[in-house]
Amino acid sequence: MKIGKILIEMGLIFVVLGIIAIGLGKMHLRLFRLPGDIVIKRDNFVIYIPIMTSIILSIVATLILSLLFRK
Repeated sequence: MKIGKILIEMGLIFVVLGIIAIGLGKMHLRLFRLPGDIVIKRDNFVIYIPIMTSIILSIVATLILSLLFRK
């Protein structure tokens, strides 16, 4: 079944991305603090809304997936 193969490949991609995200988080890099991301700091909480980061990651993911699944 083709759908099963696609789901397995997508799962592996998410696992690799998760491992990368954990590694970057432990290195305390501020790669994802781009202009256009919203940070709201109050007395006892912080809200981070990564708008620009989400747009860039979406474009990169679209390009990678279009190259992987090209016929």
